[in-house]
Amino acid sequence: MSLRKWVSEKWVDIGTKRKDGSFAPCGRSKGEKRKGYPKCVPLAKARAMSEGQRRSAVKRKRAAGNTGPKPKNVKTFTRSKK
Repeated sequence: MSLRKWVSEKWVDIGTKRKDGSFAPCGRSKGEKRKGYPKCVPLAKARAMSEGQRRSAVKRKRAAGNTGPKPKNVKTFTRSKK
């Protein structure tokens, strides 16, 4: 994927769903306090995910915590166990 394409995607936080069904933009504005860490994905991927997949991804992100100055990355989808 090219950087130009990546920048043009609209990234949203799947951990905060609004009452109208839309997602909050990724990241936090200055001084904003929000519970938990944001789990950000492109809007197209967020719409394609089921509610359970979104909950699972957010749960894993928050369980990973934040041990340093940079956020910890977690996979959006887990591999199914056979």
